[in-house]
Amino acid sequence: MHKEFVMGNEAIGKACMAAGVQVVAGYPGTPSTEVLETIAKENDGSIYVEWSVNEKAALEVAAGASYSGARTLVTMKQVGLNVASDPLMSLEYIGVEGGMVVLVADDPGPISSQTEQDTRTFAEYSKLPCFDPSDAKEAYDMIFEAYELSEKYKTPVFMRPTTRVCHSYQSIDVRDYAEYEDHRPDGFVKDSSRWVIFPKLSYVNHAKIEERNAGLSDEFSSNVRNAVTAGTVRKGIVAQGISYANVKDILDEASAQGRDVPSLLKISTPFPFPEKLACDFLKSVDEVLVIEELDPYIERHLVYVCGRAGLNVSIKGKITGDVAPSGENLPDLVQKYISGFMGWESASSDAVKTPELPVRPPVLCAGCPHRASFYAVKKAMKGKETIFAGDIGCYTLGNAMPLDMVDTCLCMGAGLGIAQGVGRVKPDTKCFAFVGDSTFFASAITGVVNAVYNQADMTLIVLDNSTTAMTGHQPHPGTGHTMMGEFTDKIDIENILRGIGVGTVVRQDPFKLDEAVETVKRVADEPGVKAIIFEAPCAVLFKPETPYEIDLDKCVDCKMCIREIGCPGVVLKDGRVAIDEALCNGCGLCSQICPCGAIGKAVKE
Repeated sequence: MHKEFVMGNEAIGKACMAAGVQVVAGYPGTPSTEVLETIAKENDGSIYVEWSVNEKAALEVAAGASYSGARTLVTMKQVGLNVASDPLMSLEYIGVEGGMVVLVADDPGPISSQTEQDTRTFAEYSKLPCFDPSDAKEAYDMIFEAYELSEKYKTPVFMRPTTRVCHSYQSIDVRDYAEYEDHRPDGFVKDSSRWVIFPKLSYVNHAKIEERNAGLSDEFSSNVRNAVTAGTVRKGIVAQGISYANVKDILDEASAQGRDVPSLLKISTPFPFPEKLACDFLKSVDEVLVIEELDPYIERHLVYVCGRAGLNVSIKGKITGDVAPSGENLPDLVQKYISGFMGWESASSDAVKTPELPVRPPVLCAGCPHRASFYAVKKAMKGKETIFAGDIGCYTLGNAMPLDMVDTCLCMGAGLGIAQGVGRVKPDTKCFAFVGDSTFFASAITGVVNAVYNQADMTLIVLDNSTTAMTGHQPHPGTGHTMMGEFTDKIDIENILRGIGVGTVVRQDPFKLDEAVETVKRVADEPGVKAIIFEAPCAVLFKPETPYEIDLDKCVDCKMCIREIGCPGVVLKDGRVAIDEALCNGCGLCSQICPCGAIGKAVKE
């Protein structure tokens, strides 16, 4: 063993390697992405790693490898679990041979997600065991336990870190390479009575799953991860994950100050719920506060345990309004909850307060081609009845003023269906669906097929910047390379669209503004399903061109360059419009908007 200072996601990736994982598949999504990337970066070639086109595909690839006896890992964020849920629900009934860990990173806040859904609730719904780490060290250690449990019970197992666990750093003990486990699979063994899901098999296995989970509840009650710390009063706090870490810090400080402190129960294996341990804990207290993210999952289970065991214990938490029903349990909030519960005096008003941080709304990067694409469509459709159905990715930021070009955003790929639905209600509306190149492969192709088959009238805008930008520039089928570093044939979006039956498909450089505007006008007026592929590389990945500058002698301070596109590289300086050379990458969009010809490339002396 040796010490390393690692991010939580790195700890999980390193643990999977040390546990002998052989096949890793996932789809990028913050806060989960670095787990797979850690394995890819440190892989000597013996572990197969792929970014799959979506989470469903990733889980199915891992299932096949696990059927063959390999230890596998699937990575995603909480909304990705929705995509993977179809095969996962059936996989629980079929089971696995090699250990399978399904890493689902939840995002309380949410900081970078559409939802705050809680994977613990999904674990109970899908009947899958779930591990819920409180820090990087526990996440590392839990991986080995998760694989062992998966193989013991022939079931996939959830690992559910949250954002603060995924992205916090800690110095932990990491196994040396000589200590890595070696699992050599025997390969797939044909057995249709096991691997082919028929109703009778599901019925029989369902009963086995319920029996297994009842036993696991008892097993988890004696698991060292679920710990009780005795207090000095008949009050208790129950916590999990990063909430437990925050609670423990506060209680340790209070104890050091000589205050009475409550008993503390840590729940690290939320499903199957450790009922016996919880029951013993509840017998030692009269009142309990539950601090958890996100659902009142533990709170409900404690109420159930009290009812089943006939215990008269007051359970407080999200349901009772003593803890906020949504959002993160940040340290200041946790301190407030505990102080109110324990009757501690509030912190002195003379305490040093940190200054408020300036509000920095997310915006498209300077030089982002999506800005030019949105603006071209906006100009072309000025004065017309339109809907701009957006999607998940950098281009969601097209909703910001002054562009204001995202009317809807539901989930990955949904813009295509929404545009079709709106068009059926109001046929005179010009319906546009925007989607990125990575998202096109992940979840938009089905929507295009549906539109062509059902004779919709809409325009698909593919914003192709040659990468998966928002989650960290991962490769996808259109980039020509894989996560294993192999070069492969690029899958051409235009060819796919034409193969599906889209008659009009036009490639367009969005930075040729006048040409782009005319392209949008022409294509949008055609009947049926048509597509424009705006092609220009992500501004972050390529060396900037010569920055632009403003000729103040020509500038009339109309501020159109600011009001029209909202580029962060165009600023006000001493009351006059200026270009921030540190941000400008020379895309030239602002120069094409300026009515006075006052913007041009900077002249280097």
